[in-house]
Amino acid sequence: MKRKFIFVVGGVMSSVGKGVAAASLGTILKSKGFSVTAIKADPYLNVDAGTMNPTEHGEVFVTVDGVECDQDIGNYERFLDVEILRDNYMTTGRVYESVIHRERNLEYEGKCVEAVPHIPEEIIRRIKLAARKAKADITIVEIGGTIGEYQNMLFFEAIRMMKMETPNDVALVMVSFLPVPSHIGEMKTKPTQNASRELNSYGLQADFILCRASEPIDDKRREKLAVFCNIKPENAISAPDVKSIYDIPINFEKENFGNKILNVLKMRSRESNLSEWKKLAKLAKEESKEVKIGVAGKYFSTGSYVLADSYISVIESIKHAAWWQNLTPKLVWLDTEKYEKDAKTLSELSKLDGVVVPGGFGSRGVEGKILVAQYCREHKIPYFGLCYGMQIATIEFARNVCKMKGANTTEIDPKTKYPVIDIMKDQKTKLARKEYGNTMRLGSYDCKLTPGAISYMAYSSLTANSPASPAGGSKLKAEDDIVISERHRHRYELNNKYRRELEKCGLVIAGVNPERNLVEIIEIKNHPFFVGTQFHPEFGSRPLRPHPLFYDFIQKASDS
Repeated sequence: MKRKFIFVVGGVMSSVGKGVAAASLGTILKSKGFSVTAIKADPYLNVDAGTMNPTEHGEVFVTVDGVECDQDIGNYERFLDVEILRDNYMTTGRVYESVIHRERNLEYEGKCVEAVPHIPEEIIRRIKLAARKAKADITIVEIGGTIGEYQNMLFFEAIRMMKMETPNDVALVMVSFLPVPSHIGEMKTKPTQNASRELNSYGLQADFILCRASEPIDDKRREKLAVFCNIKPENAISAPDVKSIYDIPINFEKENFGNKILNVLKMRSRESNLSEWKKLAKLAKEESKEVKIGVAGKYFSTGSYVLADSYISVIESIKHAAWWQNLTPKLVWLDTEKYEKDAKTLSELSKLDGVVVPGGFGSRGVEGKILVAQYCREHKIPYFGLCYGMQIATIEFARNVCKMKGANTTEIDPKTKYPVIDIMKDQKTKLARKEYGNTMRLGSYDCKLTPGAISYMAYSSLTANSPASPAGGSKLKAEDDIVISERHRHRYELNNKYRRELEKCGLVIAGVNPERNLVEIIEIKNHPFFVGTQFHPEFGSRPLRPHPLFYDFIQKASDS
């Protein structure tokens, strides 16, 4: 079978769900028996997403092979239930970097290297390489931003070149917003018409328009788009707002979107099987017992708005774990700077069933997070610390249980008397050389679990009600070794110099990297759930297979 390519581009405005739309389409095609992979192409000159501000750009997702990338790669992994690798993410900066490197190595054999055609050719090379490595029948390529952005021109030129070379192997989907102004009360298609004409100016014609709106599109609007955007009326696909993003594949399938796109690609129609997705979507909608989870982060505010995308993998992991236990998750954003100003406000944590302290960097709000960890430890509130959240819990324990006054991380206080969290030796060298981009401890590393620990039990045996399949799906004996592999993104680690003293005070070292003897998981005893992981378990959670630690955390939170 020839490899097929579907390009997903945005019209009118960004943040209307191109990534989820691409992932949902992939879910449908995979359910029909095709091998599917997905690529994200970002127009930034940043070589990767690691140096971008999460408050502005959203979460930095990390692949198993150690690439810091856009959050949509996380959507692809969750929906397709595959591991997306480094070749599936590109930025304009990375493309230019490759072309310039090849030019310096005389790989263009003395030719004048120009933006066109050499940049689009490099984009095409990368797309085909990723498809070949993934052994994909169908590759979905999402272009970040919108049609009207100047910096996307070279990506559109790449699409045009591929379409011209093999027209039956390339389909183009435009995701466009159709506003319904409250003072008019009518869905307006004119912005999408204008976006379609702009796409035409690049020599491209959309095969489908995904009509993002607050409500389903009607036949009158479909007919308008058909006339003015040169598509079939049935190829204007309704994409209304939904309560759960996991409804989207089901809604697309109701419109027969999968078979329609197969027809454009000259492929035979197939039956799909979305039974598990329908079960999940039903659970997400059902009224059930509420579990209230506080998230003590720092990358929320952007002007007058809250950007929950900064923690999208954490949020989705909580949802996955809650829904499969017939629970309704309610998230509460915690302002840790408020606790620093007035410790009495910590009492609001008593109204929560559990608290998550996610990853982060820097000093802002960190003392408030330490107060959160202390309150949860002392008041038996389930606590789940992720990366920085694990380090926060260690600092709090050292200060208040081990009586190491002023204990800290050298990230915040380089002169602390008790550097219980310290920079890794190789990272110290990199920072001295100002090597910041893509130099952290990134990607998947092994962790050997301590038998009998909370984490060990979570990975080895989940309730039969969960679709999660830890440890290869086999139930292990209490004395069996378990070595897991999880994703990391950090420069600082628990300082082994203080490990023995921390353990004497009662800190449980529940997981260690066997290769470098690095502490990966800490816990405390006689607590419903107090776990900190140096890794990011949220990157491994799937809608149909919740992560074991999130599942156990939610279970303990609902019981507390």
